[in-house]
Amino acid sequence: MKNTNNFLRKNTLHNYTLKNDSEPNLHKDIFPYSEIPKVTFNQVQYPMCLPDDIWITDTTFRDGQQSMSSFTVDQIVRLYDYLHELDNGSGVIKQTEFFLYSEKDKEAVRKCMSRGYDYPQITSWIRAVKEDLNLVKEMGIKETGLLMSCSDYHIFNKLKLTREKAIDMYLSIARDAIEHGITPRCHLEDITRADFYGFVIPLVNKLMKLSRDSGIQIKIRACDTLGLGVSFNGAELPRSIPAIMHGLRYHTNVPSSALEWHGHNDFYAVVNNSTSAWLYGCSSVNCTLFGIGERTGNCPLESMLINYVQLTGKGKNLNLGIISEISSYFEREMNYNIHSRTPFIGSEFNVTKAGIHADGLLKDEEIYNIFDTEKILNRPIVVAINQYSGFAGIAAWINTYFKLKGDSKISKKDPIIAPIKEWIDKQYSNGRTSVIRNNELRNFINVHYPNLINRGCTEAI
Repeated sequence: MKNTNNFLRKNTLHNYTLKNDSEPNLHKDIFPYSEIPKVTFNQVQYPMCLPDDIWITDTTFRDGQQSMSSFTVDQIVRLYDYLHELDNGSGVIKQTEFFLYSEKDKEAVRKCMSRGYDYPQITSWIRAVKEDLNLVKEMGIKETGLLMSCSDYHIFNKLKLTREKAIDMYLSIARDAIEHGITPRCHLEDITRADFYGFVIPLVNKLMKLSRDSGIQIKIRACDTLGLGVSFNGAELPRSIPAIMHGLRYHTNVPSSALEWHGHNDFYAVVNNSTSAWLYGCSSVNCTLFGIGERTGNCPLESMLINYVQLTGKGKNLNLGIISEISSYFEREMNYNIHSRTPFIGSEFNVTKAGIHADGLLKDEEIYNIFDTEKILNRPIVVAINQYSGFAGIAAWINTYFKLKGDSKISKKDPIIAPIKEWIDKQYSNGRTSVIRNNELRNFINVHYPNLINRGCTEAI
C-alpha cells in the first residue's frame, strides 16, 4: 500500500541560511570520542512515506573494492555481468559506480560499457576537483558522484576550509559538471555528524536552485560514513534517518527519486538504516555485493533485494537464484571468506542442527525454513548431524541429502534410523566433538543400506 500526498501544502522553501561559524561544531555532547556515541531523542515523529518506486544502486567497484585486494579487469567485468543477471532486466539494481583513476579502472569501465546493458547503468565517482571531472568527460560517462564532505570534522579538520568556502567549492564543480552535460550526484559525506540546518540544508537548497536553473536534476546522496545513523522515529539529528530524509524532502524539495542513502555497518545497523531511508522517502539505497567495504562494510546488496521484495511484493523479475553462484565466485576466484552463517549466502545459513527443529522439518519444511530457499535462492534446506540430532535429525538429513520426496521420504521411526544413530552415538562417546560430515554419513549408508540412495534423486546435495 502506497502513501499518497493529497494534502494541501504551501510550496515554499524554509529559509535556513548558512551558519558560517569560525569554530567547528563537532557535536561533542553526542560524539564524546572517549565514550560510545549517544542516541538522543526529541520525540518528534515523522510520517513514513515509502516512494512509489524504490531501487538499489551498487558501489562494489568503488567503496567495496577498497576493502579487498584490487580486482582484476576480468573480475570486474564478470561481477558486472553477474549484477546484470541478478537484476534480470527489472531495473531494481539501477546503477553501479566506478573509479576512473588508473588505466586498469578505465579499461574495466570500457569493457563494461561495451556490454550495452540497460541495467545496471554505469556511473563514476570523483573528488570535487576539476582534474577528476576531466576523467569523466574523457570516458563519456553521463553521471558522476561528487564528493561533498558536509560535517565540520571534514570541512574544518580535513579540508581546512570554512563552511562558506566548502559550499563555494562544491557548487563550482557541480556547475562545471552540468556545463559538460554530466549529471551531478552529490555525496554528502558524514551527514550523520553534520550541522543539518546550519550547513546541509543551505547547501542542498543552493544545489536545488542550480538544478532548477539548469533543468538538470541534481541527485543528493546522504552518506552515513561511520554508520552512526539510527532508524528510530523520535531520535534527534544529526543521527536520525527519519529526520534527515524528511528534512531533505520538506525543506529543500528534493524529490524522492533524486535521494539516495549510503550506509556503513559500524554499529550493526546498516540494513535497518537503509530500509529506514526507503521508508521515510528515499528512493535509492547504495549497496555492495555481500556488504564488502570500508571497516565493517557497506549495506549488503543481497539483503536489500530481499527487503525490496518484502516491501513491494515485486520479485518475479529478479534472478535471486544466482546469488549463490556469485558467492561461490567470490570465494573461489577472489579468495573471499564468507562466514558460514551469513544470511542468504553462508554455507550454513539454512542448516539446522537442533533435533527439535529437524523433527519440525520432517513434518513440514515451512515450520523452520524462512522461505522456500531451494526455489528462490537455489539453496535447499540442509540438516547437519551431531550428538544432539536425534532420530528426527537423522531422518531429516537423509531426506534432504538424498532428495527423497513424497512417498520415498522416511520417518524418524524407520527401522534404518536406530542403527545409524547407534553409530553416531558411538562416535561421540569415543570423544568426537565435530559435526558428522556428509560424506561420512553417505559412506556409512552406502555400505549398510545401498538401496536407500536409489529411492530418491540420483544426484544428492
